[in-house]
Amino acid sequence: MSRGFDAAEYKARLARAQAGMQAEGLGAILLTTEPDVRYFTGFLTRFWESPSRPWFVVLPAAGDPVAVIPSIGAALMAGTWIKDIRTWSAPDPVDDGVSLLADALREIGGPVGVPSHLETHLRMPLADFERVKAASRQPFTDDRRIVAGCRAIKSEAEIGKIAEICAIAGRAFHRVGEIAAPGVPLSQVFRDFQRVLLEEGADWVPYLAGGAGPEGYGDVISPATDAPLAVGDVLMLDTGAVRDGYFCDYDRNFAIGRADDAQRAAHARLIEATQAGLDVARPGARASDVWRAMADIVGGGEAAGRLGHGLGLQLTEGLSLTARDHTELRAGMVITLEPGIETAPGRIMVHEENIVITDGAPRALSPLSGPDLRVI
Repeated sequence: MSRGFDAAEYKARLARAQAGMQAEGLGAILLTTEPDVRYFTGFLTRFWESPSRPWFVVLPAAGDPVAVIPSIGAALMAGTWIKDIRTWSAPDPVDDGVSLLADALREIGGPVGVPSHLETHLRMPLADFERVKAASRQPFTDDRRIVAGCRAIKSEAEIGKIAEICAIAGRAFHRVGEIAAPGVPLSQVFRDFQRVLLEEGADWVPYLAGGAGPEGYGDVISPATDAPLAVGDVLMLDTGAVRDGYFCDYDRNFAIGRADDAQRAAHARLIEATQAGLDVARPGARASDVWRAMADIVGGGEAAGRLGHGLGLQLTEGLSLTARDHTELRAGMVITLEPGIETAPGRIMVHEENIVITDGAPRALSPLSGPDLRVI
């Protein structure tokens, strides 16, 4: 699959945002975070890991975006479809893009919407943000969730990117038998699994978690320890690998050496819950409906917590499959189904798949697991 997108993809995203801006009476939207900037521009770099420099893109209610960025990024931004690129030598302890951004906002006009809801943050010093507001002389408000609304519905091209990284992870999961065995430290399995993901085509692996134990594992977010795998353990690996800027996020469970009846039953129950979520995940259903279908099988009521979430430019984005999230599912949304069950006091097993909502039945993006627990 080719890298990036045609300019038409980005122009369609901008047109959707501008329709929302005009409906809400916004003159501009200010973007400061990596996924939002990349969504509208295609600007892909890992340089965002450095906190030394802020980056800004302004979406006007009419016309093309304006990038206000450190000069170190000028060449890369010029390779995108963005033409209006204004730069300064950063970092500047006196005026780190403040005047340049304020000038752009005065030129474009307000009100200026800034993403301000759950899962957003302002990636610039708060003091500089206050200076920009004062110098631009424009009213500021939230963005009415316009950016999140655009990002929630994936194009076929985006879905293709997610399907590609899901397939890469599927091939890596198929090779776990090469790297996991009794006596191998869990930390070594983690390192080797990242290597396998890269060998299969991932660009990088920003997220890998998991666990191992005879009755399951204690949580699904811990880094690996040096404890060796033992016969009778259940091993879980959960990866958020990236290809061309898009994430997969799913896991697989494995029995080390042998599986007992309780482990097999727990895994089969997780697959049953996943299938129940698949059966409900249709346009018009609510996130809470999908959660309920899975929670009724795995138990725990609201204490079951989040059993899935949105996926795309970020490992988790958008809706949550919880009892209290009533977001309506729409065709083009990519979500995870992630039921979990308690297998013993303080021990759990979790299963996760990635799917896309369509006009009919959802389409699996990760290669769906069957009910049998794989033994390696």
